[in-house]
Amino acid sequence: MSLILYPAIDLKDGQCVRLRRGVMDRATVYADDPAAQARAWQDAGFAWLHVVDLNGAFAGHPVNAAAVNAILGAVQIPVQLGGGIRNMAGIAAWLAAGVHRVILGSAAAKNPSLVLEACRAFPERVAVGIDARDGLVATEGWAETSSLAARELALRFEDTGVAAIIYTDIGRDGMLSGVNIEQTVELARHLTTPVIASGGVGGLQDLAALQHAAAGTLVEGVVIGRALYDGRIDPAAALALLSG
Repeated sequence: MSLILYPAIDLKDGQCVRLRRGVMDRATVYADDPAAQARAWQDAGFAWLHVVDLNGAFAGHPVNAAAVNAILGAVQIPVQLGGGIRNMAGIAAWLAAGVHRVILGSAAAKNPSLVLEACRAFPERVAVGIDARDGLVATEGWAETSSLAARELALRFEDTGVAAIIYTDIGRDGMLSGVNIEQTVELARHLTTPVIASGGVGGLQDLAALQHAAAGTLVEGVVIGRALYDGRIDPAAALALLSG
């Protein structure tokens, strides 16, 4: 099976950064020019970009709009965007600006009716981001952990037109310790909505393991961040591995 690779561009204060376990004051800056980084990933052969406004996720409204717009102007490949998108006006504005798919995270957990309304208005252009800490949903830029299980939240959006569930294991994010394959595949087996894995990719072996374990499920792709920026994964090798 083939998996889509989504290189991550996480935006903090206008820069491209990576966090470890979602802690904002542990950010490593990888690029001062997010648009140039986006072009580089496009030129490397990636078919999608995964962009997150980290400041926006904490603030509850877009903060890095200038950087996002610069990215949209720099590439032709589709972009999915999350972070601080909490209402229909924001969803409509970003889709009109050229974002292919918006990601609703905190809004999905706290205001599920927004997801339903957005899916009706913009079919196949809304994804739900489920960020979990020990299997429980975290919101507000991962600052709050709820008592809601990730699978329970995902099941609420079955048959609503959600394009994908992006499942992130916070404990592994940015740690290069491997994707939480067991939880990701288990989630996918209970859903009819495609699942995108996120958090923990450290090398080609992690991608190969996910691809093998996800065979026959609706795991559609995987978000990859720090391992790309650190040079632990060669883009051409990764794309070749996951294309078959």
